[in-house]
Amino acid sequence: MALLTAITMDSEKALNIAHVLTEALPYIQRYQDKCVVIKYGGNAMIDGVLKSSFARDVVLMKLVGIHPIVVHGGGPQIGEYLSKIGKESEFVDGLRVTDSETMNIVEMILGGLINKEIVSLINTHGGNAIGLSGKDGPLIHAKKLQLSRENETADVSKTVDLGYVGEVTKINKEVLDYLAFGEFIPVIAPIGHGDDGSSYNINADLVAGKIAEAMLAEKLVLLTNTAGLLAKSGELLTGLDANRVRELIDDGTILDGMLPKIKAAVSAVNTGVGRAHIIDGRVHHSVLLELFTDSGIGTLIEQREVKP
Repeated sequence: MALLTAITMDSEKALNIAHVLTEALPYIQRYQDKCVVIKYGGNAMIDGVLKSSFARDVVLMKLVGIHPIVVHGGGPQIGEYLSKIGKESEFVDGLRVTDSETMNIVEMILGGLINKEIVSLINTHGGNAIGLSGKDGPLIHAKKLQLSRENETADVSKTVDLGYVGEVTKINKEVLDYLAFGEFIPVIAPIGHGDDGSSYNINADLVAGKIAEAMLAEKLVLLTNTAGLLAKSGELLTGLDANRVRELIDDGTILDGMLPKIKAAVSAVNTGVGRAHIIDGRVHHSVLLELFTDSGIGTLIEQREVKP
């Protein structure tokens, strides 16, 4: 009886594997030789099991003919280091205020420690990753971000100085074409190069979005620490377009750290990227679940035709 039970369980397991493979096949065929840009951050960068899960996902994507480009964050690690030296983190609309001392730390943490760890992890799982800062190439041209905010006590706007926080002015597509459509998996730290030689700290979601736009990627996938974009009631929101996103910003549903993600996603799909997804990086193999299953996970953002 025990032997029969074991055989039955093995058969069920085999059937489940076969089902997974057959469900994934049309998606593998659809994304063959297409570029997918992934913003890697949140718990997926901290938990050891999730880190290995992500690395395997990226390696598998490359093996089946998809061309992943990884853009990573590092906010918690930067915040932890700043705390150790007695420096308080300050954020405005989800963006870290960055003075010259903080910029040096950002470059050390993002361009050094985190970038090399991700590269090593992907390579350990059989990939061929190569680490880049946006200053290499230079890959990411940037300028100082001018952030305007409405004055709550007067009907005027004011510019908030975020220090060495930048915005992307140009992506060096040729570098990414050579690497991503060759044998490599680019892993990019979101540090920009200014025309004046300055380094700029750029939000990783926004960098991922601009890279997806430059590469006309099939998908932009943004990993976060929630199930996706949530309504005030806690319900997962999906199937959104720019008009719906604008309503959600106006009513206060989208705020703080979710703002850069949403802005990056909307800009990407409005500029030719196939679809954008905000997904839960705390789920094992979340990238594969989004790419290769019928149901997918997280919040989908897409462009819709405007009806007259």
